[in-house]
Amino acid sequence: MTSQTDTQGSVTTVYKVSGMSCGHCEGAVSGEISQLPGVSSVQAVASSGEVTVVSAAPLDEEAVRAAVDEAGFELAGTA
Repeated sequence: MTSQTDTQGSVTTVYKVSGMSCGHCEGAVSGEISQLPGVSSVQAVASSGEVTVVSAAPLDEEAVRAAVDEAGFELAGTA
């Protein structure tokens, strides 16, 4: 169920987040996740509920869950 790929020393993981419905939602989720240590890129897409995160190493899912919760949404897992 985890979607992770290593690319040139980085890890890309796609998470499913429920409740996003607009650009503001995308920004809130991206802003919180981007503050996690090692994260270099976050792209949230409200229409699909997917958040693609590029990081230096695999992230702790509980840390991602806490960041998504802080933004007011729910982490449904990885895509």
